[in-house]
Amino acid sequence: MKLKKYPKNPIISPRTQSPWESACTCNPAAWYDGTKVQLLYRAGPDDERHPVYLGLAESSDGFRFKRVGRKPVFGPSADGFDAGCIEDPRVVRFGDVFYVTYAARMFPPGPYWKNTMPLNAYVPENMKGDTAPAAVKWNLTRSGLASTTDFRNWSRLGPITRADIDDRDAIIFPEKIGGRFAMLHRPSAWVGPQYGCEKPSIWLSFSNDLLCWHEEHLLAQPAFDWEGCKIGGSTPPIRTDKGWLTLYHGVDSQFVYRTGALLLDLDNPLKILGRTPQPILEPEAEYECNGLVKNVVFPCGNVVIGDTLFVYYGAADTHCCVATVRLNELLDYILSNPTQEPLFPSTRGSCQDL
Repeated sequence: MKLKKYPKNPIISPRTQSPWESACTCNPAAWYDGTKVQLLYRAGPDDERHPVYLGLAESSDGFRFKRVGRKPVFGPSADGFDAGCIEDPRVVRFGDVFYVTYAARMFPPGPYWKNTMPLNAYVPENMKGDTAPAAVKWNLTRSGLASTTDFRNWSRLGPITRADIDDRDAIIFPEKIGGRFAMLHRPSAWVGPQYGCEKPSIWLSFSNDLLCWHEEHLLAQPAFDWEGCKIGGSTPPIRTDKGWLTLYHGVDSQFVYRTGALLLDLDNPLKILGRTPQPILEPEAEYECNGLVKNVVFPCGNVVIGDTLFVYYGAADTHCCVATVRLNELLDYILSNPTQEPLFPSTRGSCQDL
């Protein structure tokens, strides 16, 4: 089965004269309050440094969006771990507070889509020596956490993944499980016999306070040709009466990004109840196949309106788009492909490693 793409995609595109969103507007997080859908989208300028910000847009029907204001609502810090970029947000809410996870770098990545300079080009030369921390020297991606009550005023809560490896696609479950917070993430360097996976995979960690994460379990690894290079979480899990619906992305040997789905047990999310053997969303349209990065569909947000799942995704690292599906149809399809993937009880890292 395939998600149905909105015929009038893209729903948000770059503005050529903008000082902060002229190159890209993509990879949006989403929240639905019962009246309107709010999108937090990644945005960056077409310049030599390419710092990355978050913009905000709103819609009353989930399809037609209007930007809120003319400035970013959240952006890089002055000199912190996220001073270079804030991108690929995912949003959940606990009580009256929204918590947004995001990928961050200490220095701007530059125009990465041109392949004309390394990602650490803007790291000062005196920070590239043998004794420099890896996160600084190589401008590695860490995952950060911020909180807000209105998507306009923010508190930075700090990094939530290790500093010595590239670790992104951090996605918090919207409810505690067994009295603890749970989070998906993708530590790229955790590959090899000691980790139980041959390619970058999805891991599941737990926390008592949203900042210190531990008990890292291998959840899922590449299993099909369309995701043979790596997989990572995409959207915050949605509680259904059949399990946690979890969208993820897969990358093949030609670097094509597609989307699949997992269904996880409500009480033990390490138990995978079903997994889509074929992608439910893949690059086909011109705006998905051509852009800053070719052949990419990359969801970061999903909401349920009525009986319909709205999936918000980035296209070619350039545009925001939306696709829909009847929620129960997707759940039935996933469950028609049960999995016997084992649990992975071993843990990696500890609170002290963060």
